[in-house]
Amino acid sequence: MNHEVYMHGQILGTHSFLLKGDFLKPDEYSEIKAKFFLPGGETGTAATVLSSLGATVKIDGTHIGTEVAPLLREFYKDKTVDLSSLYFDPDYEGLMDYVVIAGLVRSPMGVFQSLYEDGAKRRWSMPKEQDIIDCTVAAIDPYFIEATQETAELCVKHNKPFVTIDCRHDSYLHKHCAINVVSKECTCSEQYKDKRIEEIYELLTDNTDGLVIITRGEKEMLYGRKGQPMKRMKPFSVEVKSTLGAGDTFKAGCVYGLLHAMNDDELVRFASACSAIAISRFPLPLNPPTIEEVNSLLSD
Repeated sequence: MNHEVYMHGQILGTHSFLLKGDFLKPDEYSEIKAKFFLPGGETGTAATVLSSLGATVKIDGTHIGTEVAPLLREFYKDKTVDLSSLYFDPDYEGLMDYVVIAGLVRSPMGVFQSLYEDGAKRRWSMPKEQDIIDCTVAAIDPYFIEATQETAELCVKHNKPFVTIDCRHDSYLHKHCAINVVSKECTCSEQYKDKRIEEIYELLTDNTDGLVIITRGEKEMLYGRKGQPMKRMKPFSVEVKSTLGAGDTFKAGCVYGLLHAMNDDELVRFASACSAIAISRFPLPLNPPTIEEVNSLLSD
């Protein structure tokens, strides 16, 4: 069965805790205002948003297990997200994280590094070629080594444009992407820490024919293509309830824009509007932006 979007990457269960007051302080008590256990991860959150926007999505990547699988199946049962390619491991609880949130500040915790320790069992799936053949556009998280590489190679083989995130300028994914969304965490990494943002932009755009978007939190976004001057756009101004899922929602907006053949300016503005709506509410998976809400913000 065909689907508009294929996504390969992090799919997990997120335990989120919204605090009443300021962020955690050592040895001090904090009151929890609300707590949830909902689908998360870059791919999980983006799939939720894309479904809310009206797209049909198929996801694969992280293995699911005894704790996460029931959550996903119940949550997505009435949504346009196909879980049939996910691998269920009965001896694994599934990947989960824990996020404490207070306004603009959040702190995620998890066991992600243990996935890559020597001798660790592989907890992700290789892509299924037919899933990529059956999609119109794709999105790839850059975390799963050989599986990530093969997903990108299959997209290239079958001429499926894809969105990725935080890929270095010298990577295969960056070279062949339709869009690479690069966050502040990436531009401040060891490889780029001594370079000006203009130098990073030039490095990134020189090494792909795709669109490069550099996001910087509340600061203006930078974007453009090879040989083009760097463009700038300010994020939409909204009252922030939680920044959890903001970047994943921006990625979802880029995928939607790619699917609907938006030009670069339209796509960046659309993705920014999606992200702005996301940070104005909590929890995001229960209140994802709709296409009507995004269009309303864009028309203001």
